[in-house]
Amino acid sequence: MRDPIKEERLLDLLSDQALFELSPGDKKELDDLLEIYPEWKGDESFSLTAAAISLSGLDSQEEMPASLRDKILAGSTEYFEQETEKVESRPVLASSNVIEFAPRRSNWNWLGWAAAAAACVALAVNIWFTRMPERDVIVDVPPVNTPPMTMAERRQQMMDTSADMVKANWAAGGMADMKDVSGDIVWSDAKQQGYMRLKGLPANDGTKETYQLWIFDETQDQKTPIDGGVFNVNANGEVIIPINPKLKTRNPSMFAITVEKPGGVVVSERKKMAALAKVQV
Repeated sequence: MRDPIKEERLLDLLSDQALFELSPGDKKELDDLLEIYPEWKGDESFSLTAAAISLSGLDSQEEMPASLRDKILAGSTEYFEQETEKVESRPVLASSNVIEFAPRRSNWNWLGWAAAAAACVALAVNIWFTRMPERDVIVDVPPVNTPPMTMAERRQQMMDTSADMVKANWAAGGMADMKDVSGDIVWSDAKQQGYMRLKGLPANDGTKETYQLWIFDETQDQKTPIDGGVFNVNANGEVIIPINPKLKTRNPSMFAITVEKPGGVVVSERKKMAALAKVQV
């Protein structure tokens, strides 16, 4: 005769096997029960149910096409019919030697429906992911338009981050039309970087003359200071000019601005001294 307790235990073990790895003791118990109920050997219902549980968490961003939905419904209908025939043909153990064929009840009947539902889900996912290629999701990220730093901001940044910075104030160099020159110059040996801030230096015609910076430091003879670069002034008022030395500068003691021919010179005669700035020790 049927043993409901053993049947319930068999159901539990088959469920656990589909979802987890059985312990050696549970595996042996399951094998013993399958000897009593051999009709459940090789049954995939529990595996399909486990698949349904796992696949239920999948997320889809696209609506399933109508044609695919029809295929899934057709496949699920066929599966229902096949599983119904299997369930109805399974024997039920009786107290006599006569084998009766009847549909299963209780949890066994529920299992058939769960397996069919799992098959529908598995079939849908299989068709969807094998026939629909994955599409890359492209997210448009608007570019961050960071405005470039102004010369004044660059100068301030260098001053804030240079522990070895030296600073000197500009004074008129003796030219009659440049008596009101003022401002300062900052320099960092470590960064080999610096800026001139000038006010009162007249605008010049770059086709006729140019301004040129000279750096007097401990590495050069005073007669041949380092060329700090040429520059032009296009408008009256305060201007900030970056320093562009041609040689590495170390421990500068003085800076000078001369008026030279367009393009500058290698060695200045210093006949037109526009401004001077001495580093205070």
